[in-house]
Amino acid sequence: MRRLLVILLLGLACAAPAGAGTTFLVDGRGWGHGIGMSQYGARGFAESGWGYERILKHFYRGTEVRAVAPRQVRVLLAEGRPALTISSTKPFKVVDARGKVRKLKPGKQKLVAGKLAAARLPLRYVPGASPLQLDGAAYRGTLVVHRIDGKLTVVNRLPLDRYLRGVVPWEMPDDWHAEALRAQSVVARSYALATLKPGRLYDLYADTRSQVYGGIEAESDSTNRAIGSTAGRVVWWKGRVATTFYHSTSGGRTVAIEEAWPRATPVPYLVSVADPHDVLSKHHRWGPVRLTPAGVGKRLGVPGVRDVRVSRGPSGRVTNVTLALRGGGAKSVDPTAFRRALDLRSTWFSVRVLHLELPAGRALAAARRPVVLTGFVRGLGKVRLEQQVRGGAWTTVEPVRARPDGRFSVDVDPRTTTSYRLATPAGAGAVVIVPR
Repeated sequence: MRRLLVILLLGLACAAPAGAGTTFLVDGRGWGHGIGMSQYGARGFAESGWGYERILKHFYRGTEVRAVAPRQVRVLLAEGRPALTISSTKPFKVVDARGKVRKLKPGKQKLVAGKLAAARLPLRYVPGASPLQLDGAAYRGTLVVHRIDGKLTVVNRLPLDRYLRGVVPWEMPDDWHAEALRAQSVVARSYALATLKPGRLYDLYADTRSQVYGGIEAESDSTNRAIGSTAGRVVWWKGRVATTFYHSTSGGRTVAIEEAWPRATPVPYLVSVADPHDVLSKHHRWGPVRLTPAGVGKRLGVPGVRDVRVSRGPSGRVTNVTLALRGGGAKSVDPTAFRRALDLRSTWFSVRVLHLELPAGRALAAARRPVVLTGFVRGLGKVRLEQQVRGGAWTTVEPVRARPDGRFSVDVDPRTTTSYRLATPAGAGAVVIVPR
């Protein structure tokens, strides 16, 4: 797999020195993995006059939209439960594993794993004139109760488009443009069909492992209309339903699947495309997030972090993170793992450095000699040295003029013990105290 690798942080050969005065300022673009349709991008295209099919063909190159036959899906609602309650406001019924049907009056049925006869399981609850509820949350379709390892598992079986009614408004705001909601409906339908698990107890999760599914509580008139107006329609590629990954915010450009996930096989319709309307999102650009070497090391479980360097792929996202360690060692970290550990919104990020050295020894008050503060700056402009004055306010000592390698030195002459720090419009670095 070919990649354009670009070293972040201006390609400097020297690493940031470790010490109390080192601060990383991390900023970035986008929210999510960046593959496939950007939801904010879809919104922007819809508001500019594009129809949902044109939106989908932009984000999933070389595909078409076509209709497929209706089908049922199975959604995992609960697992590992010692007990649960199934109820309805109207009469309903339950069918056991032997096919025996029992009619139930309106109300609640509490199920306890240890009290259910194995011969009767699984139990299939069928609604009457009112939907079924699992622990008070209502769902369309039937609820099937299994016992696995002594605990209860509940699977919701229902028509695909009824499932989508509980997905689309929880994946995209229901007050967005109708064409964006239609695009989301087709994408959600396609993703569900492309990721079914026929050989397992269920096809889909009810959370972000598949798509967020909220049952009847999630439903909205606007998204129901969007689902209905695109009934059965999916993104189609070379004889099968496309796996339509999607995300919130691209940062201005989506990413090819093999760049985002190096172990993934390249997919012709999951490529990097421009996303100019993504600026609508408040996550289009984010940060800075303020971190320290110790903080980065703690979250990643890597002691002695001294510096953070990254390599980039063609879309601008990080393809590798290298941690420089004290003593000269280094450790490579997957960018997705780095993102999750540091709670960043995406892998499109930059790591900038502010480092102010702690002066060696104690400044000699009697000699009144200036103290030389040295440091290191990378990836930041308009850096200034500040000192804290009486009352806690920070004032500028002078602008920092860094050499090409990022290092600098500034002479200061504190009359008393004084706190210093580096600051930029993006944020301030750690404090260094010079005693007198």
